[in-house]
Amino acid sequence: MSQIWDERGRSVPVTLLAVSPNVITQVKTKETDGYDAVQVGFGVRKAKNLTKPEKGHMKTLGSFQILKEWRLAQAATEKVGDKIEVSVFKSGDIVAVSGISKGKGFQGVVKRHGFHGGSRTHGQKHSEREPGAIGGRGRAGGRVSLGMRMAGRMGGERVTVKNLEVAQVIPDENLILLKGAVPGRRGSFIEIRG
Repeated sequence: MSQIWDERGRSVPVTLLAVSPNVITQVKTKETDGYDAVQVGFGVRKAKNLTKPEKGHMKTLGSFQILKEWRLAQAATEKVGDKIEVSVFKSGDIVAVSGISKGKGFQGVVKRHGFHGGSRTHGQKHSEREPGAIGGRGRAGGRVSLGMRMAGRMGGERVTVKNLEVAQVIPDENLILLKGAVPGRRGSFIEIRG
């Protein structure tokens, strides 16, 4: 993350995203596949690490690290080999960003779910960050209910942040500056939808 200044001199927190061109690797139609979609390749991968089916599928297009498919409401106007550049976005656009959030390991209920913990009074010694009762008896028949909020692994999930504004687009450097934070760590892949 970084910051830029707007025309009134106010500091705006932004996230810098490096966007290399996405290449359309396949166009699916209702006649051939039963639905309309485009498959897009992104990132660079060594050709020696591709399987033979992948090599055949991407023949002259290159070797991509990620292949992702998007369904379309109507038939695609693009062709195989077309590139989707960073210039499809402009300053002021509202986008949704999805990615895998940072993994935080095994966490307790206070950090993971925002529990308040127990009080320190009335003879309790070590209950500040404990979850308290988890039900049982009549409520669940002596079992722990499904979906009970408890301690466990936190983060490492797909997260979508909506309504982020595109602060600036720098096409010659393939950069997008988004107002606010996006999920994931430095170097992780994210998906931007307009």
